Amino acid sequence: MTNLARTFEAERGALVGLAYRLTGSRADAEDVAQDAWLRWRKVDTETVEDPHAYLATVVTRLCLDRMKSARARREIYVGPWLPEPIVDETLGAGPGGELAEDLSMALMLALERLSPLERAAFILHDVFDLGFAEVARGLGRSEEACRRLAARAREHVREDRPRYPVAPEDGRRVIEAFQRASELGDVKAISALLTEDAVFLSDGGGRRVAALRPIEGASDIASFIEGIATRRGAFLGLEVRPATVNGLPGLVARSPEGELDAMGFEFEGGKIRAIYVVRNPEKLSHVRF
Repeated sequence: MTNLARTFEAERGALVGLAYRLTGSRADAEDVAQDAWLRWRKVDTETVEDPHAYLATVVTRLCLDRMKSARARREIYVGPWLPEPIVDETLGAGPGGELAEDLSMALMLALERLSPLERAAFILHDVFDLGFAEVARGLGRSEEACRRLAARAREHVREDRPRYPVAPEDGRRVIEAFQRASELGDVKAISALLTEDAVFLSDGGGRRVAALRPIEGASDIASFIEGIATRRGAFLGLEVRPATVNGLPGLVARSPEGELDAMGFEFEGGKIRAIYVVRNPEKLSHVRF
């Protein structure tokens, strides 16, 4: 392997992580990393002082183009949009390590509400620890403008980072109880496992049956799940395994027909405060049961 290739491979995980946080798509992130490699191969590396910052800039510019078209597509998306789930892995957040909390569904949805430039400035500076000089070069804006972009983004997403971490064994115990109650359609038991203001989001993308709006409140969520269990028999023959979904305790389920669901759970005070269910098969091609 050449020095050029070794340098890039050392950065690949962080670059895929950066592209995923920018686009919300694992497939796009892999494509962007490959495009960045094709550009890196043509670079005179003797002129590159900081390969990490240089490659992060390349990836950001490639992602900004994709983000503009993605925003237009999501305006006509059927039902709630969720990012492609990251199942049983983390994506690097730069040289300092891997930050699972920066993959959470709540934070990814908060990032989705930002403008592309706000999102890029925040992720490059706050997650990937690039200085504002490097951020400015990547975004083609002044350092002061990038500081303002990151500050606005930080204000919007501050409340959406996971604030109530749960021990893995405790999360698994609650999820197992939730799974049993759901299979039985036990409204009382389901409600008892949810916070009063819990929210349920499911993303079918118009390709599989899913709730077309967020379902809010423990009683409404419990009634919805009871209806699935008793009226449609959706849990019959379902195989389920534990998983980590975007850094959250979760499940991967497989129907008798081979269709997959990926579910992540957020917690508060030992109860479930949010359930994220990805059903769109276009977002699950990389998930293994």
